[in-house]
Amino acid sequence: MQSKPQSQTEFIILMASLMSIVALSIDAILPALTAIGISVGIEQSTDNQLLITMIFLGLGFGQLLFGPLSDSIGRKPVIYIGFLVFVAASMLCVFATNVEMMIVGRILQGIGLSAPRTISIAMVRDSFSGDYMAKIMSFIVAIFILVPVIAPALGKLMLDTFGWRSIFNGQLLFGAFVMIWLWKRQPETLDPNHKIKLSKAIFLNGFKEFMKFKSSIAFTLISGLITGSFMVYISASQHIFQVQYNMVDEFPYLFAAMAISVGFATFLNGNFVLKYGMYTLVKTFMVLFTSISLLYLIIFFGQPNPNVYILLTFFGLQFFSIGFLFGNLRSLAMQPLGHIAGVGAAINGFVSTIMAVPIATYIGSFVKTTASPLFAGFFICGSCSLLILWVLKRKTKNLTLQTS
Repeated sequence: MQSKPQSQTEFIILMASLMSIVALSIDAILPALTAIGISVGIEQSTDNQLLITMIFLGLGFGQLLFGPLSDSIGRKPVIYIGFLVFVAASMLCVFATNVEMMIVGRILQGIGLSAPRTISIAMVRDSFSGDYMAKIMSFIVAIFILVPVIAPALGKLMLDTFGWRSIFNGQLLFGAFVMIWLWKRQPETLDPNHKIKLSKAIFLNGFKEFMKFKSSIAFTLISGLITGSFMVYISASQHIFQVQYNMVDEFPYLFAAMAISVGFATFLNGNFVLKYGMYTLVKTFMVLFTSISLLYLIIFFGQPNPNVYILLTFFGLQFFSIGFLFGNLRSLAMQPLGHIAGVGAAINGFVSTIMAVPIATYIGSFVKTTASPLFAGFFICGSCSLLILWVLKRKTKNLTLQTS
C-alpha cells in the first residue's frame, strides 16, 4: 500500500523538527550547566558558557563541509552523515571525565548538527522562494521555538530524576525519531539539474558566486550580529537568573517565557511578511531592537539589576523584535542563491555563526554582576546592523543609477 503524499504542513513540521535537534542540544542542558561543570572540573561559573558557545563553533565549521556536499550528493544523505557524527559526539559527552573531553564533544556535536540545521534551510529554498519562502520559514521557526519553551524544563526534570547524562541520551532518542521520519516521508528536494559535480573547487566556485550578490553578503553579516547578541543571552541566561537573581527553580520557566515571545513574533511574521515584505519588516524591527536596548542602558547602566519583572519586560520586547528578524534575514540572504542553495546556506550559516561565537564569548565575559553588558551588546550589534542596511540601500541606489 502506497503511503500518503507529504503535505506542506508535514514538510513544515519536519523541517522544524530537524532544526529542533540543534535547539534541544543547546537549551536542554542549560539547567544542568552547573552540575556538568562540577562533574568535568570547571572552576569558574562563567566558564560554563563554553559548553554553549563551543557547540556553535562546531555548527559554523560543519556547514562548510555539509552544505557544498549536499549540492553534489543530495540533501538527505548529508543529513544522515551529520547525525552519525552527532551520535558519536554525544557518546563522548556522556562519558566525559574532564572539561577538555566535554568541549571536544560539544564542538563535534555542533559539526554533526550543522547538517540538519543547514540542509533544512537548503530544502526550504529548494521548494520555495521570495516572500512566500519567508512565510514558510516563519511557520517553521514558530514551531521550532516550541523546543526552547519546553527544553529547559524537560532538562531540569531529567537532571533531577536521572542525572545530567540522561539529557544527552534523550537528545539521541529524539534525533533518531526525526531521522526515521525523514527517511520514510521526505522526498529528496535537490533538483537533478542543480547537482554540482563533487570536486575540490565546489566550495570555492560557490563562494565566488555568493560574493556576486551584495544583498546576500549584507544580510549574512547582519545575521551574524543578531545571532551573536542572541547567543550571549542563551549562554549567559543561566548565570543571570540563577546566580544574579538566585532563581534556580524558576529559570526554565523564565527561559520559556522569552522563547514564547520570539515564537509569537515569528508566527505573526508569517502573516505580515506577504503584506509588508521582508525588507520593511527587517528595517522596522531592527530599529526597535536597537532602541529598546538603548532605553535600558539609559535607565539602568551602572546600576544594580532592576526588579526581575522589569528585566523580563525588556527581554520580552527585545526578543519579540528578534522574532521578526531571524527568518526574514535568512530568507533575504538566500533569495538570490537558489541555484547554489547548499553552498549558499553553508556560507550564510558559517559566516553568521563564526561572527556570533566571538561576539557572544566577549560580551558574555562581562556579564558578571548585572545584565547591562548584555544590553550594551544588543545596542552595538543593532547599531552596526542598521549601518549595514543603510550602506546596502545606498549601494543599491548607486548601482540602479549607474545601470539605468
